[in-house]
Amino acid sequence: MSNGKSFKGRTLAATADLSVDEHRYLYRKTRELKAAWTSGGDLTPFRIDDPELSVYLMFLEDSTRTKESFRNAAKFHNVKLNVFDVSSSSFKKSESLVDTIKMLFGYGRRSIFVMRTRMEGVCLALEEQIGEYADRIGRERPVFINAGDGRHEHPTQEFLDEFTFLEQLDWDDSHIHVALIGDLHHGRTVHSKADGLRAFRSVTVDLVAPKELTLPPSYRSRMEDNGFEIREWGSIEEYLGSEEISRCWYFTRLQLERMGDEIRERESELREAVTFRQRWLDKLPENTRFFHPLPRHREKPVIPSFLDGTSLNGWDAQSINGYFTRVIELAMVAGQLGNDFDGVAPIPENKKKSFITEVPIKRKSRVEDRFKVGIKPVDDGTVIDHVAKGFTPEEIWDRIYKIRRILKLNVRGSHGVFHSVDPKDYKGIMSLPDILEIDPTELKKLAAVSPGCTVNLIKDRSVKAKYRLAMPPKIYNFAEISCKNPECVTWPGAYQNVPPHFYQTVGETFTCRYCGRRHKYGDIWDL
Repeated sequence: MSNGKSFKGRTLAATADLSVDEHRYLYRKTRELKAAWTSGGDLTPFRIDDPELSVYLMFLEDSTRTKESFRNAAKFHNVKLNVFDVSSSSFKKSESLVDTIKMLFGYGRRSIFVMRTRMEGVCLALEEQIGEYADRIGRERPVFINAGDGRHEHPTQEFLDEFTFLEQLDWDDSHIHVALIGDLHHGRTVHSKADGLRAFRSVTVDLVAPKELTLPPSYRSRMEDNGFEIREWGSIEEYLGSEEISRCWYFTRLQLERMGDEIRERESELREAVTFRQRWLDKLPENTRFFHPLPRHREKPVIPSFLDGTSLNGWDAQSINGYFTRVIELAMVAGQLGNDFDGVAPIPENKKKSFITEVPIKRKSRVEDRFKVGIKPVDDGTVIDHVAKGFTPEEIWDRIYKIRRILKLNVRGSHGVFHSVDPKDYKGIMSLPDILEIDPTELKKLAAVSPGCTVNLIKDRSVKAKYRLAMPPKIYNFAEISCKNPECVTWPGAYQNVPPHFYQTVGETFTCRYCGRRHKYGDIWDL
């Protein structure tokens, strides 16, 4: 259970920053606000009313609905509103985001920054960097709200979308069947649904997009991890030929500005696959509604204008809901709301997960008995065994050299690739007579570089200690790793000085902590 002030000071960088219970609380409070606003009731319980609170709208990328709804939401709260003008700022002089935020942060007692950027993972990085700065100078930490970062996420759009879906379903959260249609690859609003749809207890997702615009594997995997049923079609026409069609259609525009030249050359063909046609009206189930985060393309909309005055139009009401949900979001992170929350907060990160196991030595085995085939035994020192066991000899050699470089093992020793007990199975062995001890930090580093290996400490030609190293839950603080997403805030060319940080997702996949991009284990290494 969480305490009553659980939302105050919370940054909203991604949809999963709120637990499922917290999502539902946000939607309940939005429903109460909208009802009071519609009936002319008392809005005071929802209003922050604090002239000492500064709300900065920092939209480094164009926006209409998100920016204007946040502007009006801030005005509702009677706070100090500041709209940051990028065109006349020191960004033109290549100033970093951190330096700019530090300056603005210094102008108020309490601050909320609503950010839209092309760079992905900005809000989390700023929360860490500016939060540490605030701690050093004895100030209250600022809050950051992600209003869309590149192709990563758009959590505040997701909150208004889920609220709209619930409203459409008469607040029944038992099940949702939604069709996601359009540019699912580049559309961040769809990516946020991988976690946002958890507000429903059962979820069926129909993905409708040509292969060039399909949902990225990392977000599809997240949907699968969350237990969603996923079905897939290449076009609306194909989808309408299926047996079970959703009554909730969520369209996204083709985001040409994020596409490569090859895809843009096929714009007409791709747009045809995800644009609704009048001849299909009689194929829709009764009570179907279309939704869209907007804007629509004025010349080539995927939802044509002939549908504007029909009962299919759910997008206009959806857009209005942005105001109400964002009023509540600001009230929650400012601490105005939360006293009546009695649900479960996000599960804290388990920082004590063990990935280094000391193996009991049942008998003092002689080193010659264990490491004698093609490699020189050591009287005293360290033997690293089972390096990349089961991989190809080429991959094992690569791992051996990687261990030597990253751990700076520029010492005497021998190493090689050998058969394990199974003659079809290979492993690497490294014999290091000059390494008499390995401290815990080096063991953790070795686990990150070569999970699955064992470390044997040798004294007087016998094994005195043995450690088995598993895949660590996090990999960070290495100069040799990087996120391979050029839009990530950790990308060296962004010059934001944010070090890469990965956490283990499923199996041997690692997810960038900032931009959410999933990588295979071997892909995070630069060597």
